[in-house]
Amino acid sequence: MSTKNLTLIVIAALILILGGCGCNGYNGLVKQDEVVNNAWNNVQSDYQRRADLIPNLVSTVKGEANFEQTTLQNVVQARASATQIKVDPNDLTPEKLQQFQQAQGQLSQALGRLLMVSENYPNLRANDAFRGLQAQLEGTENRIKVSRNDFNKAVADYNVKARSFPMNILAGMFGFKTKEGFKAETGSEKAPEVKF
Repeated sequence: MSTKNLTLIVIAALILILGGCGCNGYNGLVKQDEVVNNAWNNVQSDYQRRADLIPNLVSTVKGEANFEQTTLQNVVQARASATQIKVDPNDLTPEKLQQFQQAQGQLSQALGRLLMVSENYPNLRANDAFRGLQAQLEGTENRIKVSRNDFNKAVADYNVKARSFPMNILAGMFGFKTKEGFKAETGSEKAPEVKF
């Protein structure tokens, strides 16, 4: 075998090895990207579940004749603005994620005020439907937390893969950008003040 043939065989082998590694790396990035997209869809699904429970909760609370109407209106308005914001998992920019998180945070605050004010209404607290909806909301909030944690883990795994050498070269060539996860809301580092 001549040196020329041996050189061609070595070059062909290197091209096959690099091509195989490149394909494998690209497919790995695609898989991680889909894991992030699926985790985001789960987050949105859990937030939608919460939004779906709110009309039933508001209807139940309206049955208490002298319940604060502004509290109910705030919940309804917060729900309306929170359900208007949809973020495409393929376009998870930090700005869009922050906008989504802010709208959901406003809804959480409005719901918290509603549940706090409801403590002043013994008939409402004794209502089985209200207690059931309250329990469902608490369960949904737990689901949201788990979904957000799963999403953040998927984003971290994806970002590590997309930023690691030599995968970062492939990621840059094929447009795989790092993604943003959920962060704590501004002011959440301070414990809430409880006054009696």
